[in-house]
Amino acid sequence: MQIVLLLSPGPREVREWLIELPDGSTAVDALEACGLLSAESGSLTPMQVGIWGQRCEPTQTLRAGDRVEVYRSLRVDPKVARRERFKGQGVRRAGLFAKRRPGAKPGY
Repeated sequence: MQIVLLLSPGPREVREWLIELPDGSTAVDALEACGLLSAESGSLTPMQVGIWGQRCEPTQTLRAGDRVEVYRSLRVDPKVARRERFKGQGVRRAGLFAKRRPGAKPGY
């Protein structure tokens, strides 16, 4: 069966492998086949794995045509990043109040 494995090592950078695996293979087998996971180390500690955008266990059995995705950890919590961006932009220049017309009602 053919599997597509995707890895994004950095922003706007994607690596893709088309792998031929025997039936009954797991996500770990796909990682070993493309060289991302050596058989000696056997550790997925920093990596999260998903199939078609849904996080799964590394021992998940694959089906033909599956797309295995390797997720990297987030450096910054998205909520904190948004809060910092909003703080930098200011209340009047972002969000609902950005295009307020003079004399208009609040929020319109």
